[in-house]
Amino acid sequence: MATPAVAEGVSSVASTALRAVLRRAHQAAEISGRRPEAVRVVAVSKTKPVSLIRQLYDAGHRFFGENYVQEISEKAPQLPSDIQWHFIGHLQSNKAKSLLASVPNLYMVESVDNQKIANYLDKAVAGLGRKPLKVLVQVNTSGEESKSGINPSNCVELAKHVRHACPNLIFSGLMTIGMRDYTSKPENFQSLSKCRDEVCDALGVPIEKFELSMGMSGDFEQAIEMESTNVRVGSTIFGPRDYVLP
Repeated sequence: MATPAVAEGVSSVASTALRAVLRRAHQAAEISGRRPEAVRVVAVSKTKPVSLIRQLYDAGHRFFGENYVQEISEKAPQLPSDIQWHFIGHLQSNKAKSLLASVPNLYMVESVDNQKIANYLDKAVAGLGRKPLKVLVQVNTSGEESKSGINPSNCVELAKHVRHACPNLIFSGLMTIGMRDYTSKPENFQSLSKCRDEVCDALGVPIEKFELSMGMSGDFEQAIEMESTNVRVGSTIFGPRDYVLP
């Protein structure tokens, strides 16, 4: 277990890193001709302790993301209720209800990649009496079989399903992960932007009200410059993942 001095040092480093990421994100937004507040930075805290998340919360940050149901279900109840949690990992349909029940302040599920999980989320929201939940449709823009996400050619169909057949979900936009090494090439971003244009045209949604979640630690500035509204930054803020925990 880390000593108080070490823990404080880690927290200080993370807070400094967060400020640097926010500054870079704001600059990238300005380069793209948008207001800084038009871009949301989600601090991805998987494998990181609640105490470290709390330090960034105390520094003023409110947007955090997790990849695993068990992890977010354990962390969220220990932290303030005004955190806006994003679930960004692959979600199994049999875990949809437990995710929603254990995280009342879940703000968005970014990883809806088929009608089945959309239906389960819709049913779970209704059953728990929650207010409608924001969701993004995940698109596999890199074409890698190891990646979750719907084929770009099918994104309009799934978006229509969420919009019209899931009254307890709020279809808010699209998400992509990128390449195997979790960076993206410009063509990945361009592919998602093309999907956005097609979905907006099909659903009659103004582009300025549509979310694009793309960009992570290695490429979030480029993503913002290519119209991302939501970037998911983990290791650049928190440091390397602690996959072996005590």
